[in-house]
Amino acid sequence: MNRVLAGAIGMLGFAGCNIMGAEEYGTPHADYTVKGAVVNKATKKPVGGIRVGYNCASCVTPMYGVQPTPFGSKAHVLTNAKGEFKLTDSLFSENNKILPVYFEDIDGENNGLYQMEYLQVDFSNAEHSEKPQSWYEGEYTVTLNVEMSEVEKE
Repeated sequence: MNRVLAGAIGMLGFAGCNIMGAEEYGTPHADYTVKGAVVNKATKKPVGGIRVGYNCASCVTPMYGVQPTPFGSKAHVLTNAKGEFKLTDSLFSENNKILPVYFEDIDGENNGLYQMEYLQVDFSNAEHSEKPQSWYEGEYTVTLNVEMSEVEKE
């Protein structure tokens, strides 16, 4: 019986398990950049002091079965006085073709009060730069302009 099993295993190709390939450790990742400007929807004037960030609950692989909090963002930036921003973060690239980005007024009434905006940014047609190397897939950039509505005072 042992000879029959050894012969069957040999014929199926299980004898060649001693060939080792190159070991690589890593995860495919890329730099995702969203840049542009935030303006007041009614006046079209730039809005400074707006926090722009990735809502990365979908960007992070759960560790030990624990999901990250919904607004546990990775990277965030503030818009400058001209309303301009550039947000870049290195994220796993396997499932990140659409990333949630939030725009939140955090400075109180300094420049007016604005309603939070939450956008799904599509990176499938993004500008791709930098040559991919090993696990790094380069940088994907999307340019967009965001209009935020002022909260009406009561």
